[in-house]
Amino acid sequence: MTNIQEALRDLFITGTKNMHAVEKQALSIMTPQVARIEHYPEVADRLRAHIEETNDQLARIDEVLTSFDTSASALKDLGLSMTGGMAAMAHSIAGDEILKNSFANYAFEHFEIAGYKSLLTMAEDAGFAEATALFNQSLQEEQAMAQWIDESLPMVTRRYAGLYAESGSFTAKV
Repeated sequence: MTNIQEALRDLFITGTKNMHAVEKQALSIMTPQVARIEHYPEVADRLRAHIEETNDQLARIDEVLTSFDTSASALKDLGLSMTGGMAAMAHSIAGDEILKNSFANYAFEHFEIAGYKSLLTMAEDAGFAEATALFNQSLQEEQAMAQWIDESLPMVTRRYAGLYAESGSFTAKV
């Protein structure tokens, strides 16, 4: 293995461990959101489905890491999970929590998309065909979720505005 191949392999493994932590963070963000949603069943249903996809993505990442005789970083997983939990908690005290969650989820999906695209570039350049197939599936799921959030944002905004108008308060239920 040349120095370039070794460097690319190391970068890919580090990036894959980072992506594992990012997916753990996603779970720590989405799980509390689902528990609090009351007036947006479509959002709750889609988040539940994406939580299942995220668990599948974690399994794919673990499969890739195992193929390199390594595993995820418990420290990175814990650190990002904690920050995700804090973000979810911060939004829960906002009156317009559902809107803030929608904006944050949209941005986070694009962060994940960028992460998978970067990993795919490295995997293609290094010839890691198994990882390419697995990460392409995860990328497609993240793109579908981002598209769903994009398309549902008008509905969420209108429903929130209606609940606000009925209650006269920013504390309209999630």
